Amino acid sequence: MTARGLIIGAPRSGSGKTSVTIGMLRALTRRGIRARGAKSGPDYIDPGFHHVATGLPGVNLDSWAMSPPLLNALAASAASDADLLVVESAMGLFDGIPGTLGRSGSAADLARLYDLPVLLVLDVSGQSQTAAAIAKGFATYDSDVRIAGVVLNRLGSERHRRLAGEAVEKIGLPVVGAILRDPSLTLPERHLGLVQASEHADMIAHLDRLADMAERSLDLDAIVSLMAPLAPSDADFSDALNPPGQRIALANDAAFTFLYPHIAMHWRNEGAELVPFSPLANEAPRDDCDVCWLPGGYPELHAGKLASAGNFRAGMQEFATTRPVHGECGGFMVLGEALEDADGVRHEMLGLLGHSTSFAKRRMNLGYRQARLLSNCPLGRASDVIRGHEFHYAQITTPGNDEKLTDLADGQGNPLGAAGGRRGHVTGTFFHAIARG
Repeated sequence: MTARGLIIGAPRSGSGKTSVTIGMLRALTRRGIRARGAKSGPDYIDPGFHHVATGLPGVNLDSWAMSPPLLNALAASAASDADLLVVESAMGLFDGIPGTLGRSGSAADLARLYDLPVLLVLDVSGQSQTAAAIAKGFATYDSDVRIAGVVLNRLGSERHRRLAGEAVEKIGLPVVGAILRDPSLTLPERHLGLVQASEHADMIAHLDRLADMAERSLDLDAIVSLMAPLAPSDADFSDALNPPGQRIALANDAAFTFLYPHIAMHWRNEGAELVPFSPLANEAPRDDCDVCWLPGGYPELHAGKLASAGNFRAGMQEFATTRPVHGECGGFMVLGEALEDADGVRHEMLGLLGHSTSFAKRRMNLGYRQARLLSNCPLGRASDVIRGHEFHYAQITTPGNDEKLTDLADGQGNPLGAAGGRRGHVTGTFFHAIARG
């Protein structure tokens, strides 16, 4: 079995793609259809919503960070276990980085590669017929990217719907959805994007409200009829990140959540066991594990509790004397000497690396990263190139004296200098690893 799919795109972030995608996925799942969500690019929050909405794990499909064979393998895997695959675009449909053709990281790359139709979500607040000009621009910008239908979002009235909808249909694009403004459908946000699905006490109720909206405001049958078969070939997982050990102690709670679904899936498929533990519950990694992984998340929101978790701190220090420990982004911050929270309060962290970080002195760090490893570590072997992504507001206030772990460059290969840290068995980086380069 292989799925039929389409891409949900928009001119920009904030147009309503996520609400439309989640509402569609939940509504289709309630109809008994095996629908699955995917996210173009490196976003690690939206796949969690896709998972809760459908019961099937989400997946990232990133044309920059993933080699074509790995991208095909992940797309084929997702398509083999679903009837319908809905791919949510990151940012605007064509937004990516300049470089090799087809490897910009944009959702448009996926539309070209897999010949998937695009459902264009337009936020028409503050405009009416002008929506048609925007839609026409999308329809003609790239002949290899097919806009198959339009959803009008944040309409103010029936008259507003009629003016915008008739103008769009006049240029030959079907309007398959019209959504009235409704603040109750908005998902809460914070500094790294949406508040995660796992943190909502009433998440299922909210997803069902979005599904009710989709049933009411979208022509789901027409949208399904627009979908095209997805059958990638030349698939190969050889560029996936290898499991760093046989039994991996994985920090997993509200402070440590950002592990890409495709990485966890591949590690398990390769025979590794993921053994979760909660630093916020003062748990330490189990002694029968052979490596410990601290993923990113929101330790800056829980710094005081982490600082007082004595069993966690002692267990991590003992573990690191004999076995590898790796931290990414938030995990990297916790491995350091101290973390300053948003109020400027300094909290002692694990001290397994020598740097200190601050969330009070904020500066956004965002973009793709290419990292050449300077030594063997849980990410790979010395001289391996790892592709990943960095997105955080914290910054290093005290660099420490540890060995650097990587030679870092941005997505276009511009050098950023040596980065990360290594001390004994302990390593860390501010970037999230996605795949081997």
